[in-house]
Amino acid sequence: MNSRAMTSLQLVYETHATTTDNEAGIATGWLPGTLSATGRRQARELGDRRRNDGIAAVFTSDLHRAMDTARIAFTGTTLPIHHDPRLRECNYGRLNGCPQRALATLRVRHIDEPFPGGQSYREVLAATEDFLTDLANQWSGNRILLIAHSANRWALDCLLAGARLEDLVQAPAYWQPGWEYTLAPPDQPGEPSRSQH
Repeated sequence: MNSRAMTSLQLVYETHATTTDNEAGIATGWLPGTLSATGRRQARELGDRRRNDGIAAVFTSDLHRAMDTARIAFTGTTLPIHHDPRLRECNYGRLNGCPQRALATLRVRHIDEPFPGGQSYREVLAATEDFLTDLANQWSGNRILLIAHSANRWALDCLLAGARLEDLVQAPAYWQPGWEYTLAPPDQPGEPSRSQH
């Protein structure tokens, strides 16, 4: 990331709430996705968790499952919610909607090589990096909530914590109630830092 574009910014990342595809073991990719009853409850819980957390704005993927998570979480608040296509999940191309188990065995092959008819994980990382540069320029000094997908969290881990995509795409999936990152200002020595809760 171009350090000249970075300013101090606190990021909170939350995964979109559970979908019917998640429950059925389907890799949704760029398909919209529909929140399940469990997912709608999780979205309300996300709102309870973050409503008084000093968040200045919410940015989500423009895929329905992420937008619906934010809408349910922050109904009745004045918190601004923005949707950005650069926060989309990886486009699995012809494999959008395939079984997750089948996709898991192919991920490592598509770090740099796009999925057939789709994109690579490296392209997701580049889109996330471009988004972060704009975010840092426009929201300096704020605490921002991102609601997106697993590939975006991997991108954040790579860009802000020095993780390797090769390791992340092969690691077991897990959930927690949010990840926290710091975009360090350009005059701060050392690497941008990440803290995790």
